[in-house]
Amino acid sequence: QLGRLGDTPFALAGLDVDGLSAGLFIPVSELNHLRQRAVDELLRRRNWAIEAAHAERRATIELAARAVGTGTAPEATAATRPAYRLVAEVYDLDDAAAAADAGATEIVLDPFLRHPAPALSPVKALAQTLSGRGISLRLRAPTIVRPEDRRAIQKWLDLELPVQTGHLGLVAELSRQGRDVTADYAVNVMNAHTAAEIFRLGAQRLTTSIELTADEIRELVAPWAGRGFDVLVYGRPEGMTLEHCVLSAAFDRQPTTCRDLCVQKHPNVQLTDPTGYAFPVATDSACRNRLLHSRPVEGSEFMPRLWEAGVRGYRAVFNVPGDPVAEIVAGYRESLEALARGERARPSRVRELVGGAFTRGHFARAV
Repeated sequence: QLGRLGDTPFALAGLDVDGLSAGLFIPVSELNHLRQRAVDELLRRRNWAIEAAHAERRATIELAARAVGTGTAPEATAATRPAYRLVAEVYDLDDAAAAADAGATEIVLDPFLRHPAPALSPVKALAQTLSGRGISLRLRAPTIVRPEDRRAIQKWLDLELPVQTGHLGLVAELSRQGRDVTADYAVNVMNAHTAAEIFRLGAQRLTTSIELTADEIRELVAPWAGRGFDVLVYGRPEGMTLEHCVLSAAFDRQPTTCRDLCVQKHPNVQLTDPTGYAFPVATDSACRNRLLHSRPVEGSEFMPRLWEAGVRGYRAVFNVPGDPVAEIVAGYRESLEALARGERARPSRVRELVGGAFTRGHFARAV
């Protein structure tokens, strides 16, 4: 009876009956009761040991989690650190000029977003013009760069302009060359340890993951007091990159030889899901499709909380035709000027511009 231990983690190794009187009779029910009490006591003591081991493990993990190496972050003194950065990301040269005129302090140009890429000479001229106004021009490199793609982007890298990329290999490679490179939201920085590692690879700045809430962003940037971080506050993030062109498939054409479709006949393509949401599709210069969010993120209401956490970099992304670039950039510039003056936060003009056609993203609700 005592050896019937069933699904318990124990087995009867032996039985000492020396303390029992000779000829003692013990009912089966009592033997079962004794066995159950013994098992309960053993399980309790076993759980104490397991809980102690788990508590030690949790303490070790918590200690390691708090020990974030911040020494690899870019140095910036109070004298050299700007009051704020308003970064406007565009794919069109006219939009770049409009964003600069409206108050952007940095322009990120994605020449690869839509087929075909612009010529090099106008981009060089734009960089010189902006530089004369104290506005930097940064190239956004593709997130996917395979060996066969390298030749197409090398001429752009040879311009020696600052670079923004979600490709960790490019972050490491370009930083080793002494280039000014920032990490895009595609690197998906979710915690301080990831941020520390990307800073160690050489990124001058990084954009936080778009899947973080405002409170999680504050926690992420705390070890650096916000230094070196940008937050995407406006625009349609790229949800995924499709290797196979949906436009060429729809017309039974071969990718790379159907340029007339995405450039001339159908420059604006959308995919509609069963609920009726339309997702813009951008066919990039490598004939890959970048699926954009159905609505732009608009996070101006969270900027005061991010400002309090030390975040000084704010990104607005314009990747679909018809975006009111100048008006939106001017609205964010106005908000940042107010925050820099220490004024109480006011509703942003941007929210009025977009009306109800926006999403708060994950600023308020976690994934």
